[in-house]
Amino acid sequence: MQAKEKMILRRTVDAALILLLLLLMAYQVTGQKLHEWLGIGMTATLILHHILNIRWYASLFRGKYNLYRAVTAAVNTLLLLAILLTAVCGMAMSMHAVPFLYRLLPVAFARQFHLAMSYWSFLLMGVHLGLHLPAMTAGIRWRAGAMTVLRIAFGLIAGWGFFLFLKNGIPDYIFFRTPFAFLDFQKPGILVFLEYLLMLLSFAFLGSTLARLFSLLRDKSGERKGKLIALGAAFAAAVLAAALLLLL
Repeated sequence: MQAKEKMILRRTVDAALILLLLLLMAYQVTGQKLHEWLGIGMTATLILHHILNIRWYASLFRGKYNLYRAVTAAVNTLLLLAILLTAVCGMAMSMHAVPFLYRLLPVAFARQFHLAMSYWSFLLMGVHLGLHLPAMTAGIRWRAGAMTVLRIAFGLIAGWGFFLFLKNGIPDYIFFRTPFAFLDFQKPGILVFLEYLLMLLSFAFLGSTLARLFSLLRDKSGERKGKLIALGAAFAAAVLAAALLLLL
């Protein structure tokens, strides 16, 4: 396979993973049966994703680690672990896709871990995406000031996403404070997807901010101060947006 074709395949698989993730999080829209089959599809797509990126595993014990590489490796490892636990616990509760694995684990245990790990997977997937975002957009030419405006806009969107993350009680799920998800089955499906998209973007913003910060810490050029100011403005926009929404 040619390098260009492989890159297109990688991007297609990445886009499919994001779409499947959003569909899986919207349980109240899809229902249990479709949710289970989407989980099987997600598992198969993830296997393909790791096959396409197998060189990353081979490079884990090579070369030196800077802060960016260490954080990326940690996030990737935690994401893989969270996804594996989500899948195993989900199959232990399956009544449609793989019913022969039902009660593979105690159902009460599987339910709470599936809930917590699914949201950890969601959160870490966003950070993972954000950590790679600067490299993915490095070839795009921006006009002077356009990048700063986009970062601030991204920050405002992220602020809304962080607000929704708190409003929907997701910290209670990821820290095992509740064994059940409280879902609004009356909420329109499009609104459910939009909310999860905004939350995913908020953690992508966090990952992107970290990646750019690590890059700036290594930057010895005279442009570093200006870049730090732009990055700080974007982060401040996210904090301000979340604070205003919480107060309103």
